[in-house]
Amino acid sequence: MSTAQPSLTGPRLLLRPLLASDAAALVEAASDGELWKLPFTVVPSAETVDAYIGSALAGREAGTVMPFATVIRETGKVIGSTRFWKIDRINRKLEIGSTWISASWQKTFVNTEAKLLMLRYAFEELQCVRVQLTTDEINAKSRAAILRLGAKQEGIVRNERIMPDGRKRNSVRFSIIDDEWTAVKQQLEARLRATEASGG
Repeated sequence: MSTAQPSLTGPRLLLRPLLASDAAALVEAASDGELWKLPFTVVPSAETVDAYIGSALAGREAGTVMPFATVIRETGKVIGSTRFWKIDRINRKLEIGSTWISASWQKTFVNTEAKLLMLRYAFEELQCVRVQLTTDEINAKSRAAILRLGAKQEGIVRNERIMPDGRKRNSVRFSIIDDEWTAVKQQLEARLRATEASGG
């Protein structure tokens, strides 16, 4: 598994390495929906963005995280962030997580295209045998979206992390393995073609 972080380019989306200079753009993206108020994920606010980026870049330095800014190619506008983390090169596995998208870009092509770009890189470039996704037990919207990707639910990990408000979070874990990638890829590509046809 390579250690350098690439940019991942799709028809309408660019996932590029997150930079310290992205702080203001991330806060602006998160303000579309005041996403930092969500109880089940960590989204940066003006007060927390420097620590948020600092943690992501430290993980990249350590080789366990690849944090991305999610950018609309046509305009160059940052509309969110996502990352590979828990990167385990020996066992060729990682997790896709810390994903959030500006409210006005939710339920569009963005999540499908981003996941296709990331999964394709994980399975075809990094030669992963497993990609996992984890979400809060109470986040029904995220759980449904992960299942729509073609991931399989594996179980609930109790008290998996402590949230900023002190809540002990139960997390639902999903995975896609290498044997499933071809079918998942075809399904995601078909969904993306459908959004292009509909203008979504």
